[in-house]
Amino acid sequence: MRPRTWVLVLAAVFALLQLGNVTGRDTPDSKNYVSYALVLGGESRRAAAAATIDWVCAGRSSLARRAQSVDVLRFHRPSPAGRVRAKCRADEGRVVERRLRAGQTDGHVVPFVGPRLRRIFEVRPGYPLFLTPFVTVLGVTWGVWLASVLVTVAGGILAFLILRTLAVTVPLALAGQALYYVLPCGTTAMRPMAEGLMLALTLTAVWGCALALNRRPRAGTALVAASLAALFAVKHSQSLFLGLCLAVAGTAVALRRRLGGRRPGRGVVAVGALGCGAVLGTMLLARLLHYPSESESLQDLLTAHFRRPDRAHPWREFLHLEADFWIEWTRRQCLDPLFVTALAAGVWGALRRPAFGCFLAGAAFTGVLTQAGHPDITIYGGRLIVLAWLLPVLGAPLLLPAFPRPPVVLPAQGQGRRRVQSVG
Repeated sequence: MRPRTWVLVLAAVFALLQLGNVTGRDTPDSKNYVSYALVLGGESRRAAAAATIDWVCAGRSSLARRAQSVDVLRFHRPSPAGRVRAKCRADEGRVVERRLRAGQTDGHVVPFVGPRLRRIFEVRPGYPLFLTPFVTVLGVTWGVWLASVLVTVAGGILAFLILRTLAVTVPLALAGQALYYVLPCGTTAMRPMAEGLMLALTLTAVWGCALALNRRPRAGTALVAASLAALFAVKHSQSLFLGLCLAVAGTAVALRRRLGGRRPGRGVVAVGALGCGAVLGTMLLARLLHYPSESESLQDLLTAHFRRPDRAHPWREFLHLEADFWIEWTRRQCLDPLFVTALAAGVWGALRRPAFGCFLAGAAFTGVLTQAGHPDITIYGGRLIVLAWLLPVLGAPLLLPAFPRPPVVLPAQGQGRRRVQSVG
């Protein structure tokens, strides 16, 4: 089969596997994004709230039924799904109705949360805009599911395209696509949150870097610029972090080439300049549009989403929490070292392509910056640091050609003896 056929087969297999979990993937953030998408699609706030609550409660009841069916003490009892769904609808509906009656009808996000936290989601229209056509045509349940599948499939295909741009063999490029699906990238991208779109757009920028390094600077820089602009709409902090990391990576590659007596290359200079422009542009636009400041984000973290009074000295407490977080994070990695082992393999592979490896490491490091900006050890699944998994997804396939293939013994032409011919 042709390579494109194998790519589509992998994507189709992944999509079929996701039919096992159509509901129950939502997180507390998902309600805000889905209701935002419904309001953008023309629904009233009460209608958007009802549809979102039905979707969330259907997921909770499904999870409750599945958990009870395998509970060694309660598996024989009647399903709790109906009771869980009714309680969920009552609780969520009561909170929203109280806030709507209190006049919290500004913006596009249904008031599941308070005004200050809702404002943080209001400045992230990119993912709700992506969701809107799906939930409008297919309804919330299947619309959210299909949107999640497509954005995750796109991430895997982008991993394949990046590796092929680097002249990696088709089997290894397919391995990169498969790694994207089976590692936490795929799991996180399937959750109805902004991370799936962030991963896909970050991979698009990395693809642009690969093209720029392979004598296609115009196409490469166009992809990088489009990705950074789109990331500003999805989550402007990622646009800031990615711009900063690409600027540093471009500078490092240019200096290395200069010291080696080579020209930096138009593509490297252009990507580095775009990164600098993204940093300055993001900071300027965020101020002009009155986006929530860094201090507001700190208060959100330290007050449990504004449920408690603001802290008088947020930066001092943040730095204290930051140090404690990374100590505890390191301790947990020692117990379960899959992540750090995968990172080591990714770094090893990236070192085989030093120029591209710098840009890849920069893109992956945005996950570390995101986690450092929100050092909350209780967030499930490591979704904040998930961008760091791009390093093993793209770096590990670059490792395999380093291992020499065994020689093939072929008969010598016209002779009875055999000769050894290397296929490496």
